[in-house]
Amino acid sequence: MNELKEFEGILLIDKPKGITSHDVVDRARRKYKIKRIGHAGTLDPMATGLLILLVGKATKLSQYLMSLDKVYSGTITLGESTNTYDADGEVAFNKPVPELTLSQVQDYLNNFLGDQYQTPPMYSAIKIKGQPLYKLARKGQEVEREPRFIRVSKFHATDYKSPNIEFTMACTKGTYVRSIAHDLGEKIECGAHLSALRRDASDKFSVKDAIPLEELEALSSSELASVLIPGHQATPTSLI
Repeated sequence: MNELKEFEGILLIDKPKGITSHDVVDRARRKYKIKRIGHAGTLDPMATGLLILLVGKATKLSQYLMSLDKVYSGTITLGESTNTYDADGEVAFNKPVPELTLSQVQDYLNNFLGDQYQTPPMYSAIKIKGQPLYKLARKGQEVEREPRFIRVSKFHATDYKSPNIEFTMACTKGTYVRSIAHDLGEKIECGAHLSALRRDASDKFSVKDAIPLEELEALSSSELASVLIPGHQATPTSLI
């Protein structure tokens, strides 16, 4: 039993679609048989890709790792707006998509580059007076939200076949990509939602180095430590 308590480090998971980040944490806890596991930034259930888990004493690195810039790739679908701003929501309205070239799409995306303040969506886990916003949203309530500073340093349309925009984005922590997708639809005046999202990187951590959740669960007890990155290799010495 003592050996089980010695697991510590950074665990890079390639999160599958359809489960929450907390589901991933719970499954990792069961596999490692340790309660002290957290994450460094959530992904919505429909999103896939890099999810950084912190095991054992590495949980103290949470604040540092959550502050890292992120890189995403995904798909924005024009002509259909949803209440959650993504494909998991209910359709709010449909509108015809204007004829656009890839160059024109990129011109629209350029409007979202740089420093800005973003209002979090109602369908989010942010709490106001102890109540998660999404619970209020499900009751049909909308409350005032504090805008948050974000920076989008890259927003590139890699392909466009109407109504779908394939994109890559680099941004600061706390950026709601689905809100940007929604706002893009407003700007083009046809509505839009985020239909796919994958986190490719968080600063120097890449999804290419992550282990799929199912593969983690298939590891033997002796292999579990081998997929953990020691904290001192991933962060400044002053933070260890």
